[in-house]
Amino acid sequence: MTSPSVATVPDVRLVPSALTSWAVTAAGIVWGASAAVVVAVAAVLVAALISWRWRMTWPTVLAVAAVGVAFAAAVGLRVDDAAHHPIATRYGGTAAVVVTPSESPRVLRGMRMMFRANLVSVDGHPTTGRVVVFASGVDYQDVSAGRPAAFRAGVSRPTRRDLSVAVLTATGTPRWGSASLLQRAAADVRARFAEAARSVLPGDQAAMLPALVLGDTSALGEDVVDEFRAAGLTHLTAVSGANVTIVCGTVLVTAGLVGPRIAVALAAIALIAFVVVVQPSASVLRAAVMGSIALFAVLSKRRRQAIPALSACVLVLLVAAPQLAVDVGFALSVSATAALVIVAPRWARRLTDRGWPQPLAAAVSVAAAAHLVTAPLVAGMSGTFSMVSILANLVVAAVISPITVIGTAAAVLTVPWPAAAELMIRFTGPALWWLTHVASWAAAIPGAVVTTPSGWPGVVTVAAAGVAVVALWGRTWGRVTVVGAAVCLVAWTVGAA
Repeated sequence: MTSPSVATVPDVRLVPSALTSWAVTAAGIVWGASAAVVVAVAAVLVAALISWRWRMTWPTVLAVAAVGVAFAAAVGLRVDDAAHHPIATRYGGTAAVVVTPSESPRVLRGMRMMFRANLVSVDGHPTTGRVVVFASGVDYQDVSAGRPAAFRAGVSRPTRRDLSVAVLTATGTPRWGSASLLQRAAADVRARFAEAARSVLPGDQAAMLPALVLGDTSALGEDVVDEFRAAGLTHLTAVSGANVTIVCGTVLVTAGLVGPRIAVALAAIALIAFVVVVQPSASVLRAAVMGSIALFAVLSKRRRQAIPALSACVLVLLVAAPQLAVDVGFALSVSATAALVIVAPRWARRLTDRGWPQPLAAAVSVAAAAHLVTAPLVAGMSGTFSMVSILANLVVAAVISPITVIGTAAAVLTVPWPAAAELMIRFTGPALWWLTHVASWAAAIPGAVVTTPSGWPGVVTVAAAGVAVVALWGRTWGRVTVVGAAVCLVAWTVGAA
């Protein structure tokens, strides 16, 4: 019979292979095939050293070696294909292209937009490849995932190493094709939902609701985006694993009425429908996978099985879409999910043992763990660190689930029963008011945002600070030191502003 202590030991056998696949793929994309081989060899040596030092099983080392060789070969082929793509001969010129957008556009400053797409043809010649398109926000406002667009564009070399083959700057008016029936239906739901929100909610709330429910940020003003970034709440305006967990979890509560098997089937249907309506871009599929893992861990309370599932999903996703290895969103999703299933439960138990109410302990642990592991990546990406993120996320935590559940239900009803959808949307008003005002208040706090180095220096600096905070927090003098350092940092930031 297995003892409770043994049963709760995390199963990390797949973790070395997942980390190896990630590191090898990222190195190959950024520095080339030779770097991928070097990283693969280094991973095998590290795995062998750990196996010898801590008596790990040698099959784990062999698995790391096999994964390293396979992913190094695969990424080498992908990088070579991207480097020798036929469109490379048109860098610096123009071409007539047909592309199929793979995601909703992102609105940029100056009435511009950007979206990722897959090539269909170049100057009439069929081809494939990932491209980044910059276009006028006026002429290309009808862009949607799956709807082909033909236009002339300036062709330039990719600015990022992510297996893209070109950057296209669209010129003129596009000619639109037709998306699939399913994609057109999903676009109709999104449009009707946004219209219903505008008809019953004030302007800022009407723009926020589609962002929170469907990840549609096209109507958000620049000031709102800046406030949410400063408050550490930007993740709420992007479809994440939390959205998936809330939607599927709401369906699974019916298990007591219809039985667990039917409830799981309904949750699967709800997940598929949600992904289709939101648009099945790489980021949404990633969120669906990571959210499903988090939901599995929460419902089953079997953290031992959640870690192998997360590792397996990393392997599968990198096989299907190797460009995710250098995608910040992928790193944020994986790290946040790992924190929720590994770190947060331990911290919650410690707080509960010290007399904290269980719901409060869980909320604080989740917010702190997620912020701890994602802050280095955010710092590297934006050069900022939010000092109010944990507090802001705790204050708005209670309203996120109602907004997501009611908003998703309203989105489902917008086509068959618009009046009911509008009535449900009205009930999200108070929660949306609270969320937007918390973001505004938090962003206005002196020292809410601390400037950090960007890029790798920012990642290393914030990560080192996070490790130091965790190491010191267990001692009374350590907590005093951390709080004192935080006060000094805020004071210095306010004084320099």
